[in-house]
Amino acid sequence: MIVHFSREFLGLAVRKGVLRFGEFKTKAGRLSPYFFNSALFDDGESFGELCGYYARAIRDSGLAVDTLFGPAYKGIPLVAGTAMQLAAQGVNLPFCFNRKEAKDHGEGGTLVGAPLKGRVLVLDDVISAGTSVRESVEIIRAAGAELAGVVIALDRMERGTGDKSAVQEVRDSFGVPVVAVASLTDLLGFLADSPQMAVQLEAVQRYRDTYGVA
Repeated sequence: MIVHFSREFLGLAVRKGVLRFGEFKTKAGRLSPYFFNSALFDDGESFGELCGYYARAIRDSGLAVDTLFGPAYKGIPLVAGTAMQLAAQGVNLPFCFNRKEAKDHGEGGTLVGAPLKGRVLVLDDVISAGTSVRESVEIIRAAGAELAGVVIALDRMERGTGDKSAVQEVRDSFGVPVVAVASLTDLLGFLADSPQMAVQLEAVQRYRDTYGVA
């Protein structure tokens, strides 16, 4: 069963052109029938809605969290916007993000915002190869904190180089949950239930049959 806000989120992604259908070549060289580009949540209203969905996913997950962390660069606006949305819902959490390069003046260092401590939740747009998450874990552990989980916008549920998806590899490597606002399963349900979008269903289902994971 589709989580109600996952359906709403996918509708927003289609309206904004964040989620597109056609033929797109992935980094792995596969021809995908859909493409998701979170950078196209590029105005205040749609980005605020996106962060609202992250906030709802975090609250629904039931995860115990002390600090939010956004890896540079896409995670920076995500963590700030989601912290604001959570605060508006009565959950006030400190947040932090990193710079790609250390600052050698002022406060210095690579971290900006609240101290990284306790149980840290990483916010990113997607997990492709898991590189961003691994870099985040190194930063979190160096600060003496622990990884509580990861939240992403879309789980493509697609095999990487082996039998597991990038999301599954992160879960297995670090022993933490990965919460997705929407997944490929949600997308298939969304397409099946939408008369205007049902024409895309066969191609997406065929792609999942070929490259998908359970």
